[in-house]
Amino acid sequence: MNSLELLNKEQQEAVLCTEGPLLILAGAGSGKTRVLTHRIAHLIEDCGVNPWNILAITFTNKAAGEMRERVDKIVGFGSESVWVSTFHSACVRILRRYIDRLGFSNNFTIYDTEDQKSVVKDVCRRLELDPKMYKERMLLNVISRAKDEYLSPKEVEMDARGDFRREKIAQVYLEYQKELQKNNALDFDDLIVKTVDLFTVCPDVLEYYQNRFRYIMVDEYQDTNTVQFKLISILAGKYRNLCVVGDDDQSIYKFRGANIENILSFEKTFPDAAVIRLEQNYRSTGTILDAANGVISHNKGRKEKTLWTENEKGTPVEFHQFNTAYDEAEFIAGDIRRKMQEPGTEYRDFAILYRTNAQSRLFEEKFLMANIPYRLVGGINFYSRKEIKDLLAYLKTIDNGRDDLAVRRIINVPKRGIGAATLNKVDAFAQSRGISFFEALEEAPEIPGIGRALLKIQPFVHLIHEMRLKLGDLSLKELMEEILDKTGYARELEMEDTEEADARLENIDELITKIVTYEEGTEHPELSGFLEEVALVADIDSLEADDNRVLLMTLHSAKGLEFPRVYLAGMEDGIFPSYMSIAADTEEEIEEERRLCYVGITRAMKDLILTSARFRMVRGENHCNAVSRFVREIPENLLKRDGPPEKHKEQAPVDKRDQVYEKAREAFRTKTFDPRQFKVVKADSLDYGVGDRVSHIKFGQGTVLEIVEGGRDYEVKVDFDKAGIKMMFASFAKLKKIETL
Repeated sequence: MNSLELLNKEQQEAVLCTEGPLLILAGAGSGKTRVLTHRIAHLIEDCGVNPWNILAITFTNKAAGEMRERVDKIVGFGSESVWVSTFHSACVRILRRYIDRLGFSNNFTIYDTEDQKSVVKDVCRRLELDPKMYKERMLLNVISRAKDEYLSPKEVEMDARGDFRREKIAQVYLEYQKELQKNNALDFDDLIVKTVDLFTVCPDVLEYYQNRFRYIMVDEYQDTNTVQFKLISILAGKYRNLCVVGDDDQSIYKFRGANIENILSFEKTFPDAAVIRLEQNYRSTGTILDAANGVISHNKGRKEKTLWTENEKGTPVEFHQFNTAYDEAEFIAGDIRRKMQEPGTEYRDFAILYRTNAQSRLFEEKFLMANIPYRLVGGINFYSRKEIKDLLAYLKTIDNGRDDLAVRRIINVPKRGIGAATLNKVDAFAQSRGISFFEALEEAPEIPGIGRALLKIQPFVHLIHEMRLKLGDLSLKELMEEILDKTGYARELEMEDTEEADARLENIDELITKIVTYEEGTEHPELSGFLEEVALVADIDSLEADDNRVLLMTLHSAKGLEFPRVYLAGMEDGIFPSYMSIAADTEEEIEEERRLCYVGITRAMKDLILTSARFRMVRGENHCNAVSRFVREIPENLLKRDGPPEKHKEQAPVDKRDQVYEKAREAFRTKTFDPRQFKVVKADSLDYGVGDRVSHIKFGQGTVLEIVEGGRDYEVKVDFDKAGIKMMFASFAKLKKIETL
């Protein structure tokens, strides 16, 4: 059988279109990898192209490995000569041969993140920059973004003129590059930048690789940044046999530098380009695809396409709205346990997808209680995350100074300049006296040779003593906020201004929410009791050793994966899409979030369940959120809506583990709050309208953007001057109209 007979009409067309520029718009689940591998095979076997002349580029080593396997299987002899590589791997191979033309030695070093930090740190020291104002991570983030856009230090400097801070950052970039060259080193971004530089200044090298790679294919083209686009454009400049495969509707990595315009403007760059749409989906039911099409059609910046399938229509998309995030997690855990009673169902069939890593905490705790094995993908278990362990170590030290591990963990967090030699002296002193590490710190003046380090140790000891004295007067939430304030832990993360730092701040907010949950659900809340409760959850790791587990992951981590049953949790305006995207000046941020929603929906093969909470606790405070606009964009005939289901008190029997596990179950039975306390009395009317200025007791003054009359209350959207956009119920908000002259 001819291998092309296994492909549909559009897939065959994409395989057979070998000459000139080609854009393959491959929708989710449309078999794009199959097309690429068959295209390579066709070039070699039917067109007589030398495998040596083919370059296939993708983004991850895993994807490159999978493509390599498929090519070897289909092509057989000679396939090893095809370059199947990531962008960075391909560039390394080129630079190892020719980088001496740019003033580097061919045995250059590739710096990792820690190496980069060291260089930036040295540069900042030489430039006498305040490390509190110019964080290493922030500087490296700015430098990386500049390289993504193929901007040199001089160009960044020119763009920054008149802005003192940006001029300093440009100076750091310049000195950083000088230092790398001096050390004969490149960072990860330089691998592509220097390859483009090489092709620009050395036409003979460029011509060699243009003749070498007469046929170029690029996968996941929607994720390319500006410098990657430049690299590909230059390489394909002679023969113009460039085939790019991607889906603009799945462009979700703007925060990493991806430029969606690369795929949207492909036909402008290559006016003679052929465009083939792969719209037949082999993954999902008709209903799920119709829901995905309904959502993504609201984006303006996209290529028109509509996914369809020959699969069955399938069941409606379910939507459940709950009072609290606690109820949401409880429902999902119960729903999984009920569905596990169906023959042939396995835990690995289920995936819970959410917008931010911080949302995983409630699911982790609920799954532990319900004895549901799970695996966290693309992240670390909530209580194992660095920032959470750091802050719990502070609480442990305040509660019990004899926990040497906790004290050691935080003695230099944030950095206090206490070196290893000093810590060794403290440790030796503690050992000789038979006292704890913290007690040794308290007696630091007596430690031989402690010297000037005493001035750094004593403030830390005073801080712990101060917190202990306040313990009786402060709630646990207030205590945590004091720790964050006094140590500057949160300020340091805010100063970093990176995606990673933002995620860590969200996790800290979720820890505060957990603290408030404990305080509200415990008759006599105490620090030791909270730490014990956390330990019971944190110490129970994977309940089962095999991979038959429910998967928990962010929507970004889920790209490229598929699951029979998918839960999209936290479908609320302010959560997904995020407040930042809602408050942005342009629609671009919302469109990026909508693409992310599209990715989430199209992960589902058979069942898709959307959930939201009316009230979600963020940083220990309850926020009232409207249902996500993305839910409202799904055609109503595809949705099965209902209110919060009756409590399923009787669940399937749970295998009893041990005493610790049972204590963990018991510890987390307490709800965040009792939804019955929210008895709403709807007003006959409101004394303010859209466009009016109003004031709120907490958020201050703002402008009313929207009022939606619901069955039990009015939902009011207000753009507050300082707090941003909030959605709230009128009965709770108690907004007061500001009379204007």
